[in-house]
Amino acid sequence: MEFRDLKKQYQVLKTDIDSKVQTACANAQFIGGAPVKDLEKALAEYVGVKHCITCANGTDALSLAVMAWGIGEGDAVFVPDFTYFASGEIVAYEGATPIFVDVCRDTYNIDPVKLEKAIIKAKDEGKYNLKAVVAVDLFGLPADFDEIKKICKKYDLLLLEDGAQGFGGKLGGKTACGFGDISTTSFFPAKPLGCYGDGGAVFTDNDEWADLIRSYAVHGKGSSKYDNIRVGVNSRLDTVQACVLDVKFDAFKKYELEDINKVAAKYTELFTAAGALEKGMVLPVIKQGFYSSWAQYTIQLPKGADREKIQSEMKALGIPTMIYYIKPMHCQGAFEGTDSAVADCEVTDEICDRVLSLPLDPYKSDEDIQKVVSELIKLV
Repeated sequence: MEFRDLKKQYQVLKTDIDSKVQTACANAQFIGGAPVKDLEKALAEYVGVKHCITCANGTDALSLAVMAWGIGEGDAVFVPDFTYFASGEIVAYEGATPIFVDVCRDTYNIDPVKLEKAIIKAKDEGKYNLKAVVAVDLFGLPADFDEIKKICKKYDLLLLEDGAQGFGGKLGGKTACGFGDISTTSFFPAKPLGCYGDGGAVFTDNDEWADLIRSYAVHGKGSSKYDNIRVGVNSRLDTVQACVLDVKFDAFKKYELEDINKVAAKYTELFTAAGALEKGMVLPVIKQGFYSSWAQYTIQLPKGADREKIQSEMKALGIPTMIYYIKPMHCQGAFEGTDSAVADCEVTDEICDRVLSLPLDPYKSDEDIQKVVSELIKLV
């Protein structure tokens, strides 16, 4: 069994993907061009924003956002403690300080109540210029942007939506990657919408920031690529990847997003019927008004369960599992000895020891789902 069956997906989409890629290769069109521009236009329309700027990967997308905002030394940015390293790394890389905030136990996204407490504490200490909040759409579920936006407005903070895992998710009818002042996503192959390599995108309604990001992404270019008016980076989406995404985006909209929600619902139905809650397992929660694109189906094992042993026994049965994430951000060695290492995040501390992500994709069969559930229930 595949954790996320990209092989099956390719077999379904092979004819269209091969045709698009072969056309790009025959035309020797490898960087930029109509496929990239058309994709950016389609993505912007889907999300509901004015500008989409594609780039080399999701981490670059986040970096380009903080570069456009001029975030740097002496500044602080609030970041969830339970997330992938890039969400805090891009802040520290620019010389600013990530302040890690605990997450909600049921959604895994940044806790608005604890966010405001962290802002007030940092404001009272007066050590940093408070500049922005990074809100991650973890596992496909949008963060609580209704509350987060109120807090950002109250304290005059910019909002960066890290939608690397959230593309296709929705809140109140609005689509993920359209909630932040700037929002980003990743097209890493295993993401809800992934390419066949690395890729990313930045979304915004702000014309000035969009122009800056386009400039920074191509060596700080001005009127042409040989007119360099600022120090930038080299971060572009390859044309071949745009061709792959064009085909996969069509499938994503037509049936994949709906089908992966059916797979997730089947998991929840079968786990509930099998007595998972009575055993102390915690299943994913999608609150009213939210819609997930299901980057992962993540459960929490019962307290005290031997996760390593469970993973090993599941692997022996041909069932892959993953742990996202095994360590809180504030405990990462890169932040040791810095202010970022000091964080009151008891929920993150606990769930890092309990979470387990299960095989999930739009092409999973009922038989595969049943096998995962029945075998895991025996082991807990």
